[in-house]
Amino acid sequence: MGYLDHLECTRCGGRYAPGELHNLCPACGKVLFARYDLERVRDEVSRDALAGREATMWRYREVMPVVDPKNIVTLGEGMTPLLPLEAIGRKLGLRHVFVKDEGLNPTGSFKARGLSAAVSKAKELGVRTASMPSAGNAGSAAAAYCARAGLDLYLVMPSDVPHVNQAEVATYGAQTYLIHGLIHDAGRSLRGQGKAKGWFDMSTLKEPYRVEGKKTMGYELAEQFHWSLPDVIIYPTGGGTGIVGMWKAFEEMETLGWIGSRRPRMVIVQAAGCAPMVRAHRNGRDEAEPWQHAQTIAAGLRVPEAIGDYLILQAVRASGGASYSVTDEEILADMRELAQAEGVFPCPEGAATYGALKAMVREAQVAPDDRVVLFNTGAGLKYVDLINPTLPTFDPATPPAALGGRV
Repeated sequence: MGYLDHLECTRCGGRYAPGELHNLCPACGKVLFARYDLERVRDEVSRDALAGREATMWRYREVMPVVDPKNIVTLGEGMTPLLPLEAIGRKLGLRHVFVKDEGLNPTGSFKARGLSAAVSKAKELGVRTASMPSAGNAGSAAAAYCARAGLDLYLVMPSDVPHVNQAEVATYGAQTYLIHGLIHDAGRSLRGQGKAKGWFDMSTLKEPYRVEGKKTMGYELAEQFHWSLPDVIIYPTGGGTGIVGMWKAFEEMETLGWIGSRRPRMVIVQAAGCAPMVRAHRNGRDEAEPWQHAQTIAAGLRVPEAIGDYLILQAVRASGGASYSVTDEEILADMRELAQAEGVFPCPEGAATYGALKAMVREAQVAPDDRVVLFNTGAGLKYVDLINPTLPTFDPATPPAALGGRV
């Protein structure tokens, strides 16, 4: 390890030492990226050597920010399965549809990747107390990894986040407070207190390292496709760290000589009740205006404004991608359809990607032989409160034939 070279501002290009604590760029207030000595990595590391390493995201340790391996805080995150969706593919007339099931990560979502990386680096840089707002799953992951690292954590969450997330953060011992409002309200309420008390702000893209964990989804896709990339990636987009991270990973892998220059079309999907990125993309904007009165059952998509908006839009446009929004009613229906057709119980955000794929098929925006990857970013079991089944009582006296089913 130890290939981290510097931090670089994604807007003004300012460079900063990686051995110091940083949040946003001190000069312009935009997102900082970790940059590595990729020429040295290319000379010293073969992609073929990865096959013998541990099946976690830390198999890509040379392009991760932790210098001393003793500072890695891990619960086994990463290397989630890439599952073919054959029944869904047949229904839509597509031959190669897959889901990357991030719900199998520790704490049940892709947030484990980002928080493993961020907490590891925070530990390495001497952080004792961290803080962040969360719409649910990020708070759960942060609480778990801070507990494992021995860091104190202060969280502020909207009062209507799923109950399971509230139970998780309380069980992990995070100092958690609820607020009547949305995630940006939680962030504003926390920022002043955190700065005054010296807490390190671990908010989405407001420190350089959560994106480093998320980018490993891009490395894994390439490796799982035998060092090629799919034609289309459909990604549920709230704060957007995942799509930004994967786009960064593709650039790094090309520099390393592990993949070529071809990129997937990056397709973002948001909820109809909170779609600032979709609106900005379709209106030709480089940044997104905040969404007013955001409402959706998909807690992870209820993000009215994203600090990395310009990076998300750059990735979509540079890839020739697209943007879609789906209704809550579509999300609920698609949760059931994916579960019943494929045995994959998606979170609402993951189900939204299926709705976007169906829209792409209707608009002839995807070809039958395209390799398409949907991202299910969390476990559907964390959202069972959205499912209200009415089940009959079984009567042993009822003849089996009357119950239906195959014999």
